[in-house]
Amino acid sequence: MSQVSAIIGLGNPGAEYATTRHNAGAWLVEAVARDVHAELRPEKKFLGLYAKVIFGDHTVHLLNPTTFMNRSGASIAALCQFFKLTPEQLLVAHDELDLPPGQARYKAGGGHGGHNGLRDTVSALGNQNQFHRLRIGIGHPGNAKQVIHYVLARPGKVEQNAIEHALDECLATLPQALDGDWAKAMNRLHSVK
Repeated sequence: MSQVSAIIGLGNPGAEYATTRHNAGAWLVEAVARDVHAELRPEKKFLGLYAKVIFGDHTVHLLNPTTFMNRSGASIAALCQFFKLTPEQLLVAHDELDLPPGQARYKAGGGHGGHNGLRDTVSALGNQNQFHRLRIGIGHPGNAKQVIHYVLARPGKVEQNAIEHALDECLATLPQALDGDWAKAMNRLHSVK
């Protein structure tokens, strides 16, 4: 099992999207950067906002692609090529319709589940899907036709608080995940209600 060397947050670029549900993955990376007093800076060669940080005992690359969600893969592939990272060394944080706000789950590998950011990432990595995911619950609008509007809207206050609580829990379990102790990290994170 490869050690995670990069945490990538999926989202859409620009102020108009910054507070929308679809950017929950990017919020996680911003929270990690804040936690270690680092600043994510524009990095042209990675098509994103980037910082190299020490988190716990680990040196970690943080990346929020500034491509649109459905083009996230180009940014992630550029980071992987530059630092010679394998998909197994990535932890990709993203919004998850199938989990309620306030919950988050680690997952290794798997399909894209209709998530355009994951779909593009799998494709850009040469159809390799063995990267780790951190699924951040945003809930579901209840109707498939409403999904696009829903993910591009801001969560209400109660939802936002629940998501922020989940992000805090993610931060608390990241050291175990980075140590490769996935069972411990999952155990703690997955028991949060």
